[in-house]
Amino acid sequence: MGILQVMILFSLCFCFFFTTSSTTTSIEEEDHQSGRQVIDVKGGPEDVVWVVQLSDLHFSVHNPERARDFKDLVGPSLSFINPSLVLITGDLTDGKSKDLLTMKQDEAEWVEYEKVMQDVIERSGLDKDIFYDVRGNHDAFGVPTIGGLFDFFSKHSINARLGRSGQVNSVTVQTAIRKLLFVGFDSTMSVGLRGPTNLFGHPTDKLLAKIDSELSQWNSEPTKPVTKISFGHFPLSFSAASDSGKTLRDIFLKHSLSAYLCGHLHTKFGKNLKRHHYLSNNLLTSQKFFQLNAHQNLSESRGNCSNGASAFKEFWEWEMGDWRKSRAMRILSIDRGFLSFVDIDFELGGKKTIILPTFPLDSRFMVKMSSAYQYECKSIDHSAYSTIRTLVFSSSTIASVVVRIYDSRPGNLNVVLESSMNKHDGGTFSRGDLYVAPWNFEAFEDPSPDRYWLQVEATDIAGRSTLTELRPFSINGLTAKLSWTWKEFVVMGCQWDALYYPILWSFYFCTFSILIIPKLMLAFSKKHYGYRNFIAKKSLINGIAWVFKEFYAVPLLWLGIAVYLFYLLLCPWVLGKVFTDGGEMGFMTFKGWVVKFNKIGKLDFIGVPDIMVVVLPHLFFVILPTILVTGALAVERGMYRQRFLSLSGKKEDDHIEENNGSRSRIGDSYWNGKSSTCIDKRWIRNIVLVASLAIFWKHFKSCRVLVKAYDINPFLHFPVYSLTMPVLLTYAIYKTRRV
Repeated sequence: MGILQVMILFSLCFCFFFTTSSTTTSIEEEDHQSGRQVIDVKGGPEDVVWVVQLSDLHFSVHNPERARDFKDLVGPSLSFINPSLVLITGDLTDGKSKDLLTMKQDEAEWVEYEKVMQDVIERSGLDKDIFYDVRGNHDAFGVPTIGGLFDFFSKHSINARLGRSGQVNSVTVQTAIRKLLFVGFDSTMSVGLRGPTNLFGHPTDKLLAKIDSELSQWNSEPTKPVTKISFGHFPLSFSAASDSGKTLRDIFLKHSLSAYLCGHLHTKFGKNLKRHHYLSNNLLTSQKFFQLNAHQNLSESRGNCSNGASAFKEFWEWEMGDWRKSRAMRILSIDRGFLSFVDIDFELGGKKTIILPTFPLDSRFMVKMSSAYQYECKSIDHSAYSTIRTLVFSSSTIASVVVRIYDSRPGNLNVVLESSMNKHDGGTFSRGDLYVAPWNFEAFEDPSPDRYWLQVEATDIAGRSTLTELRPFSINGLTAKLSWTWKEFVVMGCQWDALYYPILWSFYFCTFSILIIPKLMLAFSKKHYGYRNFIAKKSLINGIAWVFKEFYAVPLLWLGIAVYLFYLLLCPWVLGKVFTDGGEMGFMTFKGWVVKFNKIGKLDFIGVPDIMVVVLPHLFFVILPTILVTGALAVERGMYRQRFLSLSGKKEDDHIEENNGSRSRIGDSYWNGKSSTCIDKRWIRNIVLVASLAIFWKHFKSCRVLVKAYDINPFLHFPVYSLTMPVLLTYAIYKTRRV
């Protein structure tokens, strides 16, 4: 009986252990599959965390130096930076041919990426679990299905090797005081077209709901404050809305994100690719399409102190540049909830010392509304303001750190504070070196957000000195102005998803107005509009009417352009191979690409508004110039005819013989050089012909891009697109050569 009891007890224990183990495993698998990870940060400095961001690596078989430099520079740097996370925000490989025109996946580049990242992880001494990479549009060129044969990201990326297979992955870096939630996502289009018509992020409603859920995961646990940061590849200006009209911006504002970290645009467009977003009930219609400067204009007050800071919905969008050309790396710190960053340039080689001031914040990149609110309403933690703080990362021992504050009010920079900084005691284990210096922060209150400027200098034991850039700060929480250049405005300030169709239909409205309305008005008008009438009366209306009359006088020209414009609306532009393997053909319209997936039903257009990179240049740099040039040719012919008739003594309606191309005797004597005016020598025509050559060249280059990008023949796969404009322009040149 005793043996039986022991056996029963053993069986119960075994079953309990098995059940418990199975339950634990399922929970771990569920968390693993959900893409969630929690990292407990141990040691000092207390409540300070820093992460590294890299973007747009573009490892290429044609440019091996990109991977070589990455391996030689990034690994050693990470070893002394010792970040809590390393985020790589897309375009891991290049996916382009040597001439940059054919864009599809090359597995050799992915194999190189995998090897280089393994080497970097080993050199840095960091845990591979803290590395996160996301897919960029280059990583999706020509990928027909996620997880398919040509989806090399799902085979060779860090996320893939660690089993992070979802589109959304979140990691929480947890200190004793604060939770830092990082949510990364892949918003590339579900069907990866070849470039160049693969330029935008395409978050679906399902993806947005998943991001929303991940950002909400700690909302029910108010024991620790939560700082929320998201990262992806595409800036919001190049992210499309979902089918329901929702956007990433809507989700980020809902959660009062601290920052959205992205790449994609590269440093060639500028170094101020940052944009502040906030939720406003008074948002102007124009602000849905574009924003003129990095700081969105506030059309409402900050409110009174009784409303609470939670009323402000805002976040920063920070694009970081690229490794491809600029060899850029960013370190982002979160010090007691305050975000700051420094961008490092490795173009001239590795860095021995890197300095990142964490407080006071750069006033150009402060959270605009809530920072000022917190200071005005005295809801700040004075202990956070009582010291100047900076992180110093160095491969050698630091001998001294000095902070200087400059006052710019006199018109030049005068030092008003210079103080040595002491290393903060990080306890038994320190993750990095935080230097602090006490100060009277209230002495630097000022209504100007850029009166005071901060600079930190660190000197190592070898005597090497490193200086930070001067950065303005505002204790009051006021934001200094950050202006864009025109290129920065175009790529960061314009919401291209919202602008594509308005620009397209505006073009069609203007061109059809030019081609049809004046034609109808002239047909029913009894007035005679000519060059002499315009010269005599100097009327703008007469001049415009004369120009249109000459343009319409070229047979079939205006009709050919009008028919071609209708064709572009109703018919396919190009038939091409849109995937890496080249097996599947698709046709392109102004609405996007249509690819057959053996389904019967409504056409499914993909690649909108990505298609704008083909559509808009063709409309504005080929068709519109062709209309203007052909009009100029017709007008020049009219001016030349009037000059010819005035010198020959003929009337405008006299018959000028041109049988078999021969000239009249009067015309022959005229062409023999009796006159020397610009009109007589047709210099204007020669200038217009040069412009015509420029149009021919532009159109040829566009056709060449399509031929190389989609492996097609211009005469077989897009004859109307490739031939119509050159034929019409040639016809105009031929018909206007003589009077």
